[in-house]
Amino acid sequence: MCGVGAAPNFVYSPDGKGSQSRPIEDRHLRLRGEDGCFLYGVFNGYDGSKVADFAAQCLTAELLLGQLNSSHSDNDVRRILIQAFDVVEKSYFNTIDDALAKKAHLSNYLMPHNESQKVQERLKELEQEVSGGATAVVALILNNKLYVANVGTNRVLLCKSSSDGQNQVLQIGRPHSTDNEDELQRLAALGVDAARIRQAGQITGQTSTRRLGDYKVKINYNEIDLLSAAKAKPIIAEPEIHGSHPLDGVTGFLLLMSEGLINALESAHGPEQVNQEIVAMVAAELAQQTNLEAVAQSVVDRVKRLHHDVFVSGRQRATYCSRHEDMTLLIRTINYPLADSALTPTQGGRIYPVSVPYSNSQSTSKTSVTLSLVMPSQSTLTNGTNTASTLEENTPTPGSQSPSATLQSTNTQTHSSSSSSGDGSLFRQRGSQAVQPDETGRVPPYVDFTQFYRLWGADNNDGQSSQGGLGPQ
Repeated sequence: MCGVGAAPNFVYSPDGKGSQSRPIEDRHLRLRGEDGCFLYGVFNGYDGSKVADFAAQCLTAELLLGQLNSSHSDNDVRRILIQAFDVVEKSYFNTIDDALAKKAHLSNYLMPHNESQKVQERLKELEQEVSGGATAVVALILNNKLYVANVGTNRVLLCKSSSDGQNQVLQIGRPHSTDNEDELQRLAALGVDAARIRQAGQITGQTSTRRLGDYKVKINYNEIDLLSAAKAKPIIAEPEIHGSHPLDGVTGFLLLMSEGLINALESAHGPEQVNQEIVAMVAAELAQQTNLEAVAQSVVDRVKRLHHDVFVSGRQRATYCSRHEDMTLLIRTINYPLADSALTPTQGGRIYPVSVPYSNSQSTSKTSVTLSLVMPSQSTLTNGTNTASTLEENTPTPGSQSPSATLQSTNTQTHSSSSSSGDGSLFRQRGSQAVQPDETGRVPPYVDFTQFYRLWGADNNDGQSSQGGLGPQ
């Protein structure tokens, strides 16, 4: 019922290549307890993975060792979730108390000149030991009801599929960030200048206003200019609890996404349709894949390719795509059937690849476009998944027998690929030298159907067409 996909952070060089800048700091959990209790979480670590690791382990112990049972009311569950996060926060700081004390002692130590370098090195080691934090989003399913606990800037989407193939997408909660009006009001009530926070956009390098760990904003916040006027601790680890959301009769899926995944897609396409785009990608992969782990990883890989391709394109949004953070996607299906491996996302047919050459007058690179023809199955067609997204247009209607198509382009210079929205944008600009018809009025074939006919012939026991060549006339 659950699959996870992930990709590490990456910084691009001008040629579109690049490298990972640090070890991956995202973490996740997916566990099943007693009494039909399921626990899922995505943790976005920063300045190291210590806090994300600790939170994932400690929350498990605080929630799945008998604390929750089917007799609990909604208020009981909310109280237990808030208490669990409080224990995680306090327990983490207990683990670094000694290191913080040593750091404070050495920082005020009047050292002889010959010990200066040694003390500075030790202070650096202690800083690495105590620094870092994490944001977290946790989804709990108990008594077939969904509860979400959020601290920070990760995101949860609940997608409900209706009988007519439509997807209703619900974002559960808002990120605790420097542009969240409720959070700015909370900070203003503590004496913090909310206008300065909004203008700065970040607090000690992070956009989140709620975090786990991060001693600088919890213990030493009065030394931070933006937070120095606060009358009490301004950056907190208290989760915002949403739910319960009844899941009885629901068919769909739940998505838990790290901030890095959201930001990568927003950087590439803008923030307006990110939720719908992610849901459309997941629905399309669920219709093709039989393994949830593969579904989640395929979606993450697709977002990564989209982000990369926008950067190398040099288009307007390329300046926002010079790097991306760790990306994590957790998918949990809810009474949602996995696909037959032979079915397609839209109509239960078979995908057959066709290779189409393509040239862009604005680029000297050679591009091959794979046009996947979806041949209808012999059984009655049913309408496929359709969402309010630019990714899934022209969904076939029941009874239609015409093939549908998906496009994927591969640039031979960058060795990357991206998927088109199906609006024909790849073919709006043709090469400057048009193919001229011969004396019969025909042009030489430029679409290679070899793979198509080979697969079609194999599936339909047609020995002649599986030999390649031009196929049936």
